[in-house]
Amino acid sequence: MSDYSSFALSLDGPIARLTLNRPDKRNTMTPAFWRELPEAVMALSDAGETRVLILDAEGPVFSAGMDISVFTNPDALKTDGPAAREAFMTAATALQDAFTAFERARFPVIAAVQGPCVGGAVDMITACDLRYGTPDAWMRIEETNIAMFADVGTLQRLPGLIPEGVARELAYTGETLSPERAEKLGLYNGVLADPESLRAHVDAVAEKIASKAPLTISGVKRSFLYARDHTIADSLEHAMTLQASLWSTDDIMEAITARGEKREGNFAALKPVKRMGQG
Repeated sequence: MSDYSSFALSLDGPIARLTLNRPDKRNTMTPAFWRELPEAVMALSDAGETRVLILDAEGPVFSAGMDISVFTNPDALKTDGPAAREAFMTAATALQDAFTAFERARFPVIAAVQGPCVGGAVDMITACDLRYGTPDAWMRIEETNIAMFADVGTLQRLPGLIPEGVARELAYTGETLSPERAEKLGLYNGVLADPESLRAHVDAVAEKIASKAPLTISGVKRSFLYARDHTIADSLEHAMTLQASLWSTDDIMEAITARGEKREGNFAALKPVKRMGQG
């Protein structure tokens, strides 16, 4: 895999791991991070070999959100006139797209949150499919506390993951959400005793997902995302069209045979995506 300056990316068969590896900087998100993250995620998705991506971090803090260097760059924050504001808006949209890459990926993304998750990090994990934490993995919508509002996905995704009233409470007050409450609300799929237990549990979940037919998992993810933003009637019609498109007799027969033989199924990887203009 390519080298990235803001995180480490590794592969273990069909399971990829993206690790925030700047613990001395509390894994804050530098300008390079916003460019590298979608590039890395979509490269994995297009290649077709990855079946699950685990998002984790080194050190006691999962991520403190946006790096201060972003706010101290005067050129990046200019809004003194309509043209500057239009450029600001366009640049901010690119930040949103960075985390939307998790949703566009053809595989599920699991966030393993081993410590505090603040500001932009909340935007990031709400774009993941599953989230697990440790007893010190509290969260906070920090933007409210520094006189701005979260604009990279938290306010759009969080109300679909927990009761809207609770999401509003957290966004209006800037108060901390404890991991215990996050688990009760369903935001965390589980809270594990320590980082070692978290890693072992997330690895086991990832292995279980990776053992399923990739076409099936891709279809499940597409259906969930479509249903989130559409009516039930529209989503049912979409599901039937998608099922007809992805129906694989080979995968179904292999799954049935593997179950009868008490073994894991042997499924083909997704086809690589060839984008226009690429080799």
